[in-house]
Amino acid sequence: MSTTTELTNWQSVHDEVLRRIHTREWKPGDQIPKEVELAEELGCARATVNRALRELAAEGFLDRRRKAGTRVATHPVRRARLDIPVIRLEIEGRGQKYTYGLLLSERRSPPPEICANLGVTADSDMLHITSLHLADGKPYMFEERWVSVAATPEIVDADLSKISANEWLVLHAPYTKGDISFSAVLASENEAKILRTQKNEPLFLIERTTWEGEQGITSARLVFAPGYRMHTAL
Repeated sequence: MSTTTELTNWQSVHDEVLRRIHTREWKPGDQIPKEVELAEELGCARATVNRALRELAAEGFLDRRRKAGTRVATHPVRRARLDIPVIRLEIEGRGQKYTYGLLLSERRSPPPEICANLGVTADSDMLHITSLHLADGKPYMFEERWVSVAATPEIVDADLSKISANEWLVLHAPYTKGDISFSAVLASENEAKILRTQKNEPLFLIERTTWEGEQGITSARLVFAPGYRMHTAL
């Protein structure tokens, strides 16, 4: 089925391709038209089609293979997408007042586990940061982070007492890939003190590492106060 409507932005192309998949106009396993053909049919630039197809592949609806073209995924499954949130905006989005305290900022060599996470050597120049994010004056999240100075040299001049490393990196350090894990941990004595809870209290932990190409940017350990609930859309 063709359309005479000109679709001039990637989101409208995305929605049209998704419609064809959902209505089985393009069935699972079918090869879809080439980008140049879709661009001509839909009245838009090829780059617009490319962006839409990349998004649909990331969402799990298309299977894109170099030299083999693009096919509808055999078992289309919508994938959850996890963006790196700015903690300040997350707290303010809950209608709470955000405050932040920088606990430690030092340049030093990384320990072995950070070398393994980021693919750096023991003599690498790293920024080690710990901080506390608060919501309505109560501890919300304790952050321990290592940042590669080689990957983000500008962070050395950033005033991390006024802007958190989390927010600074989201604004200034684009990444191409990342690794994230979720787990429950028992509060250490130090974490319990900082988060104003009891030692061995169950806490929610996020560990996240990001890279720009093959260069490690940052590895963060985020420990949330009791009662934290994570929400994401599917």
